[in-house]
Amino acid sequence: MADYEEQMLALQKPLQPDRVVWRVQQSGFSKQGKPWAMVLAYMDNRAVQERFDEVFGIAGWKNEFKTAPDGGTLCGISVKFGDEWVTKWDGAENTQVEAVKGGLSGSMKRAAVQWGVGRYLYD
Repeated sequence: MADYEEQMLALQKPLQPDRVVWRVQQSGFSKQGKPWAMVLAYMDNRAVQERFDEVFGIAGWKNEFKTAPDGGTLCGISVKFGDEWVTKWDGAENTQVEAVKGGLSGSMKRAAVQWGVGRYLYD
Protein backbone atom coordinates (compact mmCIF):
# COMPACT_ATOMS: atom_id res chain seq x y z
CA MET A 1 0.00 0.00 0.00
CA ALA A 2 1.33 3.40 -0.88
CA ASP A 3 -1.30 5.78 0.43
CA TYR A 4 -0.86 6.89 4.07
CA GLU A 5 -4.59 6.90 4.85
CA GLU A 6 -5.06 3.43 3.38
CA GLN A 7 -2.14 2.15 5.47
CA MET A 8 -3.58 3.62 8.67
CA LEU A 9 -6.98 2.03 7.93
CA ALA A 10 -5.29 -1.30 7.18
CA LEU A 11 -3.41 -1.18 10.51
CA GLN A 12 -6.67 -0.56 12.37
CA LYS A 13 -8.65 -3.41 10.76
CA PRO A 14 -9.85 -5.96 13.29
CA LEU A 15 -7.55 -8.95 13.63
CA GLN A 16 -8.61 -12.36 12.43
CA PRO A 17 -10.57 -14.01 15.28
CA ASP A 18 -7.92 -16.73 15.69
CA ARG A 19 -5.29 -14.01 16.37
CA VAL A 20 -7.21 -12.69 19.40
CA VAL A 21 -6.33 -14.40 22.68
CA TRP A 22 -8.67 -14.46 25.68
CA ARG A 23 -7.76 -14.82 29.33
CA VAL A 24 -9.61 -14.64 32.62
CA GLN A 25 -8.56 -11.52 34.56
CA GLN A 26 -10.71 -12.14 37.63
CA SER A 27 -13.31 -14.63 38.70
CA GLY A 28 -15.38 -15.48 41.72
CA PHE A 29 -18.87 -16.05 43.01
CA SER A 30 -21.64 -13.50 43.52
CA LYS A 31 -23.46 -13.12 46.83
CA GLN A 32 -26.12 -15.39 45.34
CA GLY A 33 -23.47 -18.06 44.69
CA LYS A 34 -23.40 -17.62 40.92
CA PRO A 35 -19.99 -17.80 39.23
CA TRP A 36 -18.71 -14.76 37.34
CA ALA A 37 -15.59 -13.96 35.33
CA MET A 38 -13.98 -10.88 33.80
CA VAL A 39 -12.37 -11.92 30.51
CA LEU A 40 -9.86 -9.80 28.57
CA ALA A 41 -9.08 -9.94 24.87
CA TYR A 42 -5.56 -9.26 23.68
CA MET A 43 -3.33 -9.87 20.68
CA ASP A 44 -0.10 -11.77 20.74
CA ASN A 45 3.13 -10.32 19.42
CA ARG A 46 3.07 -12.46 16.27
CA ALA A 47 -0.22 -10.83 15.27
CA VAL A 48 1.50 -7.44 15.56
CA GLN A 49 4.41 -8.55 13.39
CA GLU A 50 2.07 -10.04 10.79
CA ARG A 51 -0.02 -6.86 10.60
CA PHE A 52 3.01 -4.59 10.07
CA ASP A 53 4.46 -7.00 7.48
CA GLU A 54 1.10 -7.09 5.70
CA VAL A 55 0.70 -3.31 5.58
CA PHE A 56 4.30 -2.09 5.12
CA GLY A 57 6.26 -5.12 3.92
CA ILE A 58 9.27 -6.52 5.73
CA ALA A 59 11.49 -3.53 4.88
CA GLY A 60 8.92 -0.82 5.59
CA TRP A 61 8.88 -1.03 9.38
CA LYS A 62 11.23 -1.81 12.26
CA ASN A 63 11.27 -1.97 16.03
CA GLU A 64 13.75 -0.85 18.65
CA PHE A 65 13.95 -1.61 22.36
CA LYS A 66 15.34 0.42 25.26
CA THR A 67 15.36 -0.02 29.01
CA ALA A 68 12.63 2.04 30.63
CA PRO A 69 13.47 4.34 33.54
CA ASP A 70 11.87 1.91 36.04
CA GLY A 71 13.64 -1.13 34.60
CA GLY A 72 10.85 -2.22 32.26
CA THR A 73 11.13 -2.13 28.48
CA LEU A 74 10.31 0.55 25.94
CA CYS A 75 9.57 -0.37 22.33
CA GLY A 76 9.52 2.00 19.41
CA ILE A 77 7.86 0.86 16.21
CA SER A 78 9.01 2.88 13.21
CA VAL A 79 7.25 3.01 9.86
CA LYS A 80 8.76 4.37 6.68
CA PHE A 81 6.68 7.01 4.89
CA GLY A 82 8.51 8.03 1.75
CA ASP A 83 12.06 8.72 2.90
CA GLU A 84 11.16 9.47 6.52
CA TRP A 85 10.88 7.11 9.48
CA VAL A 86 8.10 7.89 12.00
CA THR A 87 8.31 6.21 15.42
CA LYS A 88 5.74 5.67 18.17
CA TRP A 89 6.84 4.42 21.59
CA ASP A 90 5.26 2.66 24.53
CA GLY A 91 6.49 0.53 27.39
CA ALA A 92 5.72 -2.36 29.68
CA GLU A 93 7.10 -3.85 32.85
CA ASN A 94 9.00 -7.10 32.67
CA THR A 95 6.68 -9.96 33.51
CA GLN A 96 6.96 -12.52 36.30
CA VAL A 97 7.17 -15.45 33.87
CA GLU A 98 9.94 -15.13 31.27
CA ALA A 99 10.56 -11.58 32.49
CA VAL A 100 12.58 -10.18 29.58
CA LYS A 101 10.56 -11.89 26.83
CA GLY A 102 7.36 -10.71 28.48
CA GLY A 103 8.62 -7.14 28.73
CA LEU A 104 9.71 -7.11 25.09
CA SER A 105 6.42 -8.58 23.86
CA GLY A 106 4.31 -6.38 26.10
CA SER A 107 6.04 -3.17 25.07
CA MET A 108 5.82 -4.05 21.38
CA LYS A 109 2.10 -4.80 21.61
CA ARG A 110 1.55 -1.51 23.43
CA ALA A 111 3.57 0.39 20.80
CA ALA A 112 1.46 -1.27 18.09
CA VAL A 113 -1.68 0.05 19.79
CA GLN A 114 -0.17 3.54 19.40
CA TRP A 115 -0.37 2.87 15.64
CA GLY A 116 -3.97 1.61 15.97
CA VAL A 117 -3.31 -2.13 15.80
CA GLY A 118 -5.76 -3.93 18.11
CA ARG A 119 -6.92 -0.68 19.72
CA TYR A 120 -10.54 -1.81 19.33
CA LEU A 121 -9.86 -4.63 21.80
CA TYR A 122 -9.84 -2.05 24.60
CA ASP A 123 -13.46 -1.16 23.84
